[in-house]
Order: sequence, then structure tokens, then C-alpha cells
Amino acid sequence: GLTKLRALAQDTLAQLTREVCEEAGVDPVHVYEVAMAGNATMTQILLGIDPEPLGVAPFIMATADYEPVDATELGLAIHPRAKAIIMPSLGAYVGGDIVAGALASGMDRDKRLRLFIDVGTNCEIILGNGEKILATAAPAGPAFEAASIKCGVRAAAGAIETVKVVDGKLEIGTIDGAPAIGICGSGLVDAVACLVQLGILDASGKFNEVDDPNLVERDGEKIYMLTEDVFLSQRDVRELQFAKAAIATGWALLAEEFGIQDSEIQQVLLAGSFGSYLSPASAVKIGLVPKISVLRIVSAGNVAGEGAKMALLSTQERHGATTLLDEIKYVELSDRADFNDKFVERLAFPV
Repeated sequence: GLTKLRALAQDTLAQLTREVCEEAGVDPVHVYEVAMAGNATMTQILLGIDPEPLGVAPFIMATADYEPVDATELGLAIHPRAKAIIMPSLGAYVGGDIVAGALASGMDRDKRLRLFIDVGTNCEIILGNGEKILATAAPAGPAFEAASIKCGVRAAAGAIETVKVVDGKLEIGTIDGAPAIGICGSGLVDAVACLVQLGILDASGKFNEVDDPNLVERDGEKIYMLTEDVFLSQRDVRELQFAKAAIATGWALLAEEFGIQDSEIQQVLLAGSFGSYLSPASAVKIGLVPKISVLRIVSAGNVAGEGAKMALLSTQERHGATTLLDEIKYVELSDRADFNDKFVERLAFPV
């Protein structure tokens, strides 16, 4: 299926290129250079390289650093001699998008001890102080995309995106203020954090025996009604616990490898489309990030896109991205004997 997958990837990029040129009022033929920042699998599919070795141990990439290619090879209708720069990858699960993000975040320049987390199905994590930088990837699963959640929906109009405790009760916020149709990732994190705060969920993630009309039983499973139609089940809570435990285990092992305590981390950067909408307070409450002041937890936004822009505008920054491959040490979690034990330790919610 590689040929078909490559064609689909190229068609999508061609469409996006047309849209962005039209929005900017630029004739595509005047575009002389393109930068690509994507995960290792999508990058190899785009280039027509079999990605199968990325999915089985020992997780081998075709290459870490790609030479520029003709944009026409990627199906892009821009200047016929335009080149495409492809951001280098650290590993099979820490690709060019994360290298671009590290470049834009100044992980090799800022002397503060900072933790970079790109939250998603595959969660990439970087810990560094400008001189020593470690990176890893944690298998969080699809909970943050709400794919495994019973009332889960993508972040569209009507999705519950925020949940707050106001005067001892839950206050629900939906995207665009539309009637609730389900719950997206940020709403899921908020909802669980609030239920823990109210004592409806205990530290183990189990629903407590409390007198609350919204806590009911359906098909032998306890569920909490957020609205008349949208609910949170016991299994949903477990899915979130598994996801946050995988991420927390990832940064905890990096901290251990670095030789520092969680409290020494001076800043946490939440990156990616999901991380940008995640409530820092809720992330701390469920143990997704270290227990530090929420003022030190910031949304980094689309740093992968910013890093790609930097590579386009500056050959020095382009070389800087390649230099990061030597400066960042990749820590593989799959062969860590202590991963499972630490994962189990991180399942509980902080109290």
C-alpha cells in the first residue's frame, strides 16, 4: 500500500500548498523552497520509503538526515527547480517535527532546565538545560484524541473542551458554545481533574460511593453524567490514566537519567495541537506534568511549524537543526527494565 499512501500524502500537501499560496496572494511558481517537518513514518511515506522497519524492534530509520529533494518529486506544483528541505529525525518515534520544535523552543540555547512535551498518541519528551539534552517517546495511546473514549469526539463545534468547578459544581464549556455533542481531549483531562478535586474519583481512579445524582450505573458500569447525553465512564478514566502514566513515566525516567528532581524543572512547554489547549492546572492535578507552579507551564503552540519557518529563513538555523542530532541523546524506553514498575507507580492521581 506504500504507493497509494504516498499519493495520498502528496495530494494533501499539494492541496495545502495551493490553499496557503492563495491565502497569501502568491503565485505558486514564485515559491522556491519548502520545508517539511513531520514524524519519521509520514516522512518516509512521503518520500516513498518503506516505513515498516520503523514499527518493529530495533526501530530502524532509513536515515536521520535527508538531503534536499526536488519539490516536484513530492508532487508540489511550485517553481520547477524548487527544493524541499526535510527536517532531520532523532529516532523512529522522535521525528523531524520534534527536532523542528526543539529548534524553535531553543532547547539547545536556553540555560534553564526545561521539559518539552508534545502530547499525543505518541508523546515526544525532551529535557534539557542547553548543555545536556535528553529525548524519548512514550506510548500514550489515543485517549487524548478521545478516540477510545465512549463519548469522545474530535475538537469540533459542540465538543466539551473545558470543565471547571464553580461553587462545588461542574461548569461545562463547549467549542463555539454549541450544544454538547461529546467530549474532546482537553475536556477529558479537565473533567477527570475536577472529579478528583470533588472527591467523586479517588486517587486510584475509581468512582467513590458518593451521593451525587449524576453518578449512575449503566450496563454494570458506573458513569458520571456531564450533560443529559454526554458521560464519563469508569473505563474512560482508566484510558486517561494509562495515557498520563505513560507520559509521566517518560519524563520521570529522563529526570532520573539527567540526575535531577522534578522540582528542579524550571519550565514545562506543552507543544502540539492538543498541548496548546490543555489546562496547566488540570495537567498538574492528574499528574501528567511535574507538580510545579502553573505559571511555569506554558503553551508552546505549533513549534514544529515555527521550526520549519526558521529553517526556511536561515541557513544557520537549518544547520542548527542538523546539529541537534549530535546534541540530543535519545533514550529508548522499550528496553528499560524499570519502565513497567514506574508506569504502575504513576497510574494513581496525586493527592
